[in-house]
Amino acid sequence: MPSPRNIEVQPSGDEPTLLVGLVCSGVLRSEIEDHLDELERLVDTAGGRVVERMVQERSSPDPATFVGSGFVTKISNIAADMDVQSVIFDEDLTASQVRNLETEMPENTKILDRAAVILDIFAARARSREAKTQVELAQLNYLLPRLTRRWGHLSRQAGGIGTRGVGETQLEIDRRLVSKRIAQLKGKLAIIERDRRLRRDRRRDLPSVALVGYTNAGKSSLFRRLAKANVLVEDRLFATLDPRARRVSLGQDVTAVMTDTVGFIRKLPHDLVAPFKSTLEEAVDADLVLHVVDVAHPAWEEHLRVGDEVLEGLGVDRGRELIVLNKIDLVAGRRPFAPGGRQAVAVSAATGEGLGDLRSGIRGSLLSGPGVAILRIPLEEAELVQRAVNLPHQLARRFRHETVELAMRVDAWRLSEGGLDEYRVTDWGQADGGQ
Repeated sequence: MPSPRNIEVQPSGDEPTLLVGLVCSGVLRSEIEDHLDELERLVDTAGGRVVERMVQERSSPDPATFVGSGFVTKISNIAADMDVQSVIFDEDLTASQVRNLETEMPENTKILDRAAVILDIFAARARSREAKTQVELAQLNYLLPRLTRRWGHLSRQAGGIGTRGVGETQLEIDRRLVSKRIAQLKGKLAIIERDRRLRRDRRRDLPSVALVGYTNAGKSSLFRRLAKANVLVEDRLFATLDPRARRVSLGQDVTAVMTDTVGFIRKLPHDLVAPFKSTLEEAVDADLVLHVVDVAHPAWEEHLRVGDEVLEGLGVDRGRELIVLNKIDLVAGRRPFAPGGRQAVAVSAATGEGLGDLRSGIRGSLLSGPGVAILRIPLEEAELVQRAVNLPHQLARRFRHETVELAMRVDAWRLSEGGLDEYRVTDWGQADGGQ
């Protein structure tokens, strides 16, 4: 069975696309329009060009066609008139809905849903072995219940949105072969995840900070600023997929390992959640999670909520989360603040405004977290200094004129047993000569 990542398919770059949204009872039309705005950005990232948007209003989705047969006829007519290659629905479609819609569309017009577009972007953007394996697994999980007419349909397409990666390579595949490949990929991914955990464990000598947030919130820009790293920064959704880790100086002799992770998005396909959960485990294991939000976006509070739901599902405690309100340079008037009185820092990754406060906030959160002890020991107590320096899980260490200061995660009984308890202090303090 050939591997989809070995098949090169050139994106069309200008594929005429029609978007379809559905307003059901209790949902505002403005909310659906906002979702379609985001879907249009996804289509642009995937290499398409939106030529029309259509919104249907009905009490509930139609089980057969999602939007109703009469509206399907309107879609088909417009698709024919405008030479549309892809009709993309903003909600997940069932296999039967896709099949029913395809029979009503002009020849060579694809029916896709939001999930297919996101999967297509991930297939195009995956670079590392882990990301490619995750994407292939997600695509096969998505396509398994859809092994119907769509396979023959895709065989007639010359690439484009929704056909990268797996679709165009498996023209006559059956469920047994797909299921076998899924099992192989799961085993392969388990080995990759084990290796990544080992690499992460080797970095545990330094405190860890994970950057998370809605896609295009500015995480990579912030990562580039803080880590002084040469990473891709692009004004597109899901510009990067692979987590990247760099050492970051936080001032006052405190250094951490910062990791940039894949972005969140609402209506994330459930087929992607499990494969990419391993990527987000960087946040689960981090000492501190920076939840980055684009406060210049009109729906930034909803983006924050989407991120909160993902992090809650991963078991991330809000007590080790710091909200980063990014892009304040684009906000006019009163600065926003995090809802519920949550701890937050306002910054601009573009201009550098607020980065000093952010470093200070990260440093303070790391050194005041649960189980963290700060010791200040006179250098003349050589035996105690050696004993303290040899303790594991150190977050920071610095030598001053007459003392050594250490911050570490340590049990109180261990300090007492080592005769170090009396050297505990309440704060890290200011380094000699400034920050």
